[in-house]
Amino acid sequence: MDHIVRLDSRQEAALQAIADKFVATHQGDVMKALKEMIVLNGHLQEKLDAAAGSSSRSRRLVG
Repeated sequence: MDHIVRLDSRQEAALQAIADKFVATHQGDVMKALKEMIVLNGHLQEKLDAAAGSSSRSRRLVG
C-alpha cells in the first residue's frame, strides 16, 4: 500500500453511499462486487502504468 488516506465524516458518508450503490448493482452480492472492484482496479492500474510509461518516454525523447 502506497499511503493511508484519512477521511472526514462527510467523506466517509459519501464513500459509504457509493459503496452501497456499487453493491446494489451486484444484487447485494458483496463478494461479486468485491471481485469486480479488484478487476476494475487492475485495469485502472494498467492504464496508469501505461500513461506513466509513455510520459517518461516522451520526457526522454524531448530532454
